[in-house]
Amino acid sequence: MEGIGILGIVFLLLVVLVLFSCINVVPQAKAYVVERLGGYQATWGVGVHLKMPIIDRVAKRVILKEQVVDFAPQPVITKDNVTMRIDTVIFFQITDPKLYAYGVENPIVAIENLTATTLRNVIGELELDETLTSRETINTKMRASLDSATDPWGIKVNRVELKNIIPPAAIQDAMEKQMKAEREKRESILRSQGEKESAILVAQGKKEAAILDAEADKAAAILHAEAKKEATIREAEGQAEAILAVQKAKADGIRMLNEAGATKEVIQLKSLDAFEKAADGKATKIIIPSEIQSLAGLAASVKELVKE
Repeated sequence: MEGIGILGIVFLLLVVLVLFSCINVVPQAKAYVVERLGGYQATWGVGVHLKMPIIDRVAKRVILKEQVVDFAPQPVITKDNVTMRIDTVIFFQITDPKLYAYGVENPIVAIENLTATTLRNVIGELELDETLTSRETINTKMRASLDSATDPWGIKVNRVELKNIIPPAAIQDAMEKQMKAEREKRESILRSQGEKESAILVAQGKKEAAILDAEADKAAAILHAEAKKEATIREAEGQAEAILAVQKAKADGIRMLNEAGATKEVIQLKSLDAFEKAADGKATKIIIPSEIQSLAGLAASVKELVKE
């Protein structure tokens, strides 16, 4: 009886273990491919699932997150017969776990070989210079080709990147020399342009200085001419005012004589005095009107009597 009891407990424990083994929890970003008696049964997503004991089994656990694979450098030949080595990085994601499980044996190896052949085909259509300057074009062509080829395997290729392009040592030396020559050429061009711009600036400075000097001379000449003109005008105005003053004095004198009731003889004597002042000892001949010549003689006689 005791033996039967122990066997019952063992059997019960086995049943419990089998039941627990039939409970499967699928975590986030994963999927399980389940087979029943060796044939595909279902694809389990995230959550708790029960399987039939003994006849069901999880054939493949698939990661649904985007994955990255870095392949070793592959030798390729360009269109102009230059051998180089290129390593690639593939970003892919499993979209169909069933196709991924049954589509191809060892999918990663298949993608690596497919990448190598596709890379050789793409690079074979390009020359060396195009290969070095057309990374984006190469990436796009390879991604499209790989995505189309891996679609039956339940794999989507999101991105393809050329990680390194390694040309032969001789090509590298030639490229370095070419780059050095280009740098020296650019340096020479920049130096020449700098000297040219400096010479232009100096010439412009001299030109502007000459223009400023000429404008200064012109302004000085204008100011001198205006000053001279102003002096001439002022001198003419002074002379005109002097003439006006003399004429006014004469007019006042005549007016005063008329007001004083001067006789004709007095006026003629005043005229004679005016002629004397006009001569001022400088004139050699003075023409005296006939009507005042007699008075002139009379005045001379009077002067002689006064002297005696």
